[in-house]
Amino acid sequence: MDDQTAAGSGQDAPAEIHPKSYKGKSHIKVNKLGHMVYEVSDIERSVKFWTEVMGFEETDRNDIGMVFFRCGADHHAIGLKPGKKKRRPGDGDGMQMEHLALEVDNIDVLFKARDFLRENNIPIVFEGRKGAGCNTALNFKDPDGYEFEIYCTMDQIDDSGSLRPKELFRRAASLEEAKENPVSETW
Repeated sequence: MDDQTAAGSGQDAPAEIHPKSYKGKSHIKVNKLGHMVYEVSDIERSVKFWTEVMGFEETDRNDIGMVFFRCGADHHAIGLKPGKKKRRPGDGDGMQMEHLALEVDNIDVLFKARDFLRENNIPIVFEGRKGAGCNTALNFKDPDGYEFEIYCTMDQIDDSGSLRPKELFRRAASLEEAKENPVSETW
């Protein structure tokens, strides 16, 4: 059934994703660019690049092979994700940016942002808390399909380099669950 038929039949027409103009006012105020995660063809080669060439410190590896690096107090500024194939950017089906993350003040901003995104039919692909860094986040797609994350409460690492143990990550499948089951600010 096309949009015209749906409109004439009393059925709801498909919602437009990313309309030309958005309804309401967004409460998103970005504090800083936080981190970028992208696919690589060879994890260990890229680890050497980020540590030996760029001077970043490796902070974590997760159970799906991702590796995280820091250049300041944030748990991570760069994340590497294993690519599905040995391919290169620009080679047709090349490597992809996983997501670019932007820091906001607190979880209340994430709740307001989620409402705004839903009201405007902007595809949300994740909400809650994953693992490394223990940041609470909301991931969504831009009009071209790129994934962006807004987040708060990223673990901060002091000069001792002490990381939160993996058993204290407390994954959460929603913003509500993340708020009801917060992670400790110290470990």
